[in-house]
Amino acid sequence: MDFQHRAGGKTGSGGVASSSESNRDRRERLRQLALETIDINKDPYFMKNHLGSYECKLCLTLHNNEGSYLAHTQGKKHQTNLARRAAKEAKEAPAQPAPEKVKVEVKKFVKIGRPGYKVTKQRDPEIGQQSLLFQIDYPEIAEGIGPRHRFMSAYEQRIEPPDRRWQYLLFAAEPYETIAFKVPSREIDKGETRFWTHWNRETKQFFLQFHFKMEKALGAPPGQPPSLGMKRPPSLITGLGPHPHSDSMPPPPGGMHGMPPGAPMPPHMPPPGALPPHLRPPLPMDASLH
Repeated sequence: MDFQHRAGGKTGSGGVASSSESNRDRRERLRQLALETIDINKDPYFMKNHLGSYECKLCLTLHNNEGSYLAHTQGKKHQTNLARRAAKEAKEAPAQPAPEKVKVEVKKFVKIGRPGYKVTKQRDPEIGQQSLLFQIDYPEIAEGIGPRHRFMSAYEQRIEPPDRRWQYLLFAAEPYETIAFKVPSREIDKGETRFWTHWNRETKQFFLQFHFKMEKALGAPPGQPPSLGMKRPPSLITGLGPHPHSDSMPPPPGGMHGMPPGAPMPPHMPPPGALPPHLRPPLPMDASLH
């Protein structure tokens, strides 16, 4: 057969492919591509019927082999039906509830009243720095619970009208009620030996000691030594509850000594070196400490 003068033909070639041949070749290429990228067994719309042919449950089409089905899945009809099905399911799906937050189980205890406490007012005999030592007794404290404490501003509490001259020191331990002490709103010394706590698990006693920072004294006139007198602070503490007594108290650091209450305060302290050491009177306690 002479193909030399055939339209579109070329000597030595097979001639121009028809449209059906082009479609068949396109489907074969799509089938090969789909077999490499798609797992047909995971397709929810793929079904093999009792006649050995394959069906698309989404488009209700029949296919003779897997390649034909895979080529169909890449076509416009199947992709359009997939988009419609996704939109329909999103519209009909109920609103998903928000994920539940992890609930922390709150331990409930029956309150048994306020704990007993003891407060000791102290002053450093060398520099006159004031401090408070708290001893709180928790003989019936719950198992695995440790005492806690924190300072509260006068503007946080709702029991008394706010007064910026005062702050509150709170102690809490279950199943006891939380107790608070009203102390002057002065800056606390956070030095290593000026603020410490101790929980005695054997005697069930909690100790806390803190020092107030020294207030700066006014400058003395030239030629005169500076005075060691301090500004008279307000009453150091107001507490709640009974006052038990206990002798099992650890010695505070720094060699502090408790001072008896009620000692009068002299009008001023003598300057250093004014008296010989054997005649210098001991440092008395501030009259406002009670």
